[in-house]
Amino acid sequence: MTRPTTTLKTILDRRQATILAGAANGLFARIVEDLGYEAVYITGAGVANMYLGAPDIGLTTLTEIANHVAAISDAVAIPLLVDADTGFGNAVNMVRTVKVLERAGAAGLQIEDQVFPKKCGHFDGKHVVPLEEMIAKIKAAVDTRKDGDLQIVARTDARAILGLQAAIDRAGAMIEAGADVTFVEAPTSADELAQIAKSLSVPQVANIVFGGRTPELGQKKFAELGFGCVLYANAALQAALKASHEVLASLRQEGSLSSVADRLAGFEVRQQTVSKPKYDELERRYRGG
Repeated sequence: MTRPTTTLKTILDRRQATILAGAANGLFARIVEDLGYEAVYITGAGVANMYLGAPDIGLTTLTEIANHVAAISDAVAIPLLVDADTGFGNAVNMVRTVKVLERAGAAGLQIEDQVFPKKCGHFDGKHVVPLEEMIAKIKAAVDTRKDGDLQIVARTDARAILGLQAAIDRAGAMIEAGADVTFVEAPTSADELAQIAKSLSVPQVANIVFGGRTPELGQKKFAELGFGCVLYANAALQAALKASHEVLASLRQEGSLSSVADRLAGFEVRQQTVSKPKYDELERRYRGG
């Protein structure tokens, strides 16, 4: 059987702008897998939003992310590309981060060059560390991984701070340090996206944030540009948030679900999504007597 790390590497290397839907928990990851996506993105912003009820401003810890990754890895068979933020510290911390998240089931790790505590890539007020510090983190990540196919995805947030060319130059230095994939966050036009893909030698990541700064060109155009994957990190979260608000508001106002019944998944759909039939079979197999 092909290892998840090798599968993810193959997906990114073919540069067909494979869409990676984001998940912040096992339930969303099961939906992603059931719908036929080839891999799933474990969103740091989503974990902060859904687990802590907090914004993406660097509040989650390595242990919290690792626990989520381990649970999701148990829930699905497709590869997990994991948002590891800044690596939770310096290059020495990065060594532990890679060990912990690789052991938890990550097939790839995204690390970024923001100053800790980091912020969502589409927020204002970001800052980046000196390039030398980020290079040290990438080298530490590459040296530490046990599986050589574990994808090290190096993200730079320099576009919003230093400009596009500086961001591309940073990404090029990250490739020289050993990054398998680079990710220039928050370009603001189709021309910028094209320049990124043309200028860098390894597969690239595009990140589409609904309401964010990067234009949504569609998978076909991203594939023409040669991007390795396109992240829709929190589409499921935003859909669930809107639906939950509407359903619960109606329940609060009307005292009934009757007017929003069409917004709810049925009981059987819910049980199928969490693989209840599999657990029923396990219960039958191991029942005493």
